[in-house]
Amino acid sequence: MAPKTFYILDVFAEQKYAGNQLAVIRGGGQLSQAEMQQIALEMNYSETTFIMSETEMQGGFDVRIFTPKTELPFAGHPTLGTAWVIQREILGEPVDKVTLNLGVGKIPVTFTDEGILWMKQVEPEFDRPITALTMSGVLSLDEEDIDEKFASQKVSTGFFSIIVPVKSLDAVKRARIDRALHDHLIENTGPCGILVFCPEPVDSENTLHARFFADALGVPEDPATGSANGCLAGWLVKHRYFGSDSIDIKVEQGYEMGRPSILYLKASESDSKIDVNVGGKVVMVAKGELV
Repeated sequence: MAPKTFYILDVFAEQKYAGNQLAVIRGGGQLSQAEMQQIALEMNYSETTFIMSETEMQGGFDVRIFTPKTELPFAGHPTLGTAWVIQREILGEPVDKVTLNLGVGKIPVTFTDEGILWMKQVEPEFDRPITALTMSGVLSLDEEDIDEKFASQKVSTGFFSIIVPVKSLDAVKRARIDRALHDHLIENTGPCGILVFCPEPVDSENTLHARFFADALGVPEDPATGSANGCLAGWLVKHRYFGSDSIDIKVEQGYEMGRPSILYLKASESDSKIDVNVGGKVVMVAKGELV
């Protein structure tokens, strides 16, 4: 297979032209880091992945992930979409698991008969809480919009996101990044995204409604974010948001962008450790060749 073959996928999509767009490039091992960054900028999706080798290396396939601005050690929808390409286009057989070697380590992706791909993320890491006053300013909301029964907090399952609980769907829809306050926050916390959510979904079949902002990565808003929703899953369990030490829910995202997305979250805490799994469906939209 020529190293310039690429695929366009919709991830966390229940149907074509929804979810989060992803470009997957084969033959990444023949490209320099600068070339991969240039291609990611040209694609201009929230992430582009590069399959570095088409044979397993140390129990997994080496993959690198780039935003239009930088390389990431982990991201959710690129993990699922790249595993889908490896299973369908490289292995060409219905294996039930594909493991990716990413910057955060090995991430296994499991395939199910229902068409949902599941990735087991690394154990969540929790940073200090952030005040409602700070987050309301960054999100251009009133302080009363923030649900102060639960702490806004920076969480990582491979990449840090600030989890911000708000009270209503209206508040989520009104959220807008205040660039000056956002940049000041990032200067103090380091690069991270912001996931704001509420318990009032648009579709009653879902559990939560969410939006994700990542200006620090060159992604003003993302329609479906597996890494941030992994952080959310860990946060929900840690703070007993639903009054339980386990969750099995559906989160909707991307509605404000015209890219409705569904993310399946499962998480549980046992012996002070939180297991996080994030799932979604993948649809291929295009296949082509870079010239």
